[in-house]
Amino acid sequence: MYDKILVAVDHSAASDRAVLAARDLAMLSHGEVRVLHLIEREVGFKTGVAFADETMKQANDVVTAAVKMMAEAGVKVHGGVDTTLFGYAAREIVDEAVARDVDVIVMGSRGRSDLAGLVLGSTAHKVIHLTDRPVLIIR
Repeated sequence: MYDKILVAVDHSAASDRAVLAARDLAMLSHGEVRVLHLIEREVGFKTGVAFADETMKQANDVVTAAVKMMAEAGVKVHGGVDTTLFGYAAREIVDEAVARDVDVIVMGSRGRSDLAGLVLGSTAHKVIHLTDRPVLIIR
């Protein structure tokens, strides 16, 4: 079924629900989970310097919490934090899925309408269109 699962996490309630869904899938299939959080950095227009709205500690905390919860449930789990430029998170998630040869990508959606998702270019919407793997979107 799903031997390798990638769950992309952020600081949202939908992300928390995605972690639970990834845990449940892994428990059903006896698979392993990779928890990924991306720190999105923006480049200052005038300075050219990249900066982020969150610290490495905040990013590590969200991954550590997900990894701990899954490990306590008996799921084989690994976690990681990476950085990317703002707007490139979807590409990084898909690249990670390919590199790790995962069977499914699990992620939360903040529930924007289709029009808002199209205009704003939500990460979940982009992942669906960029990957050749199944994507489970949790709302």
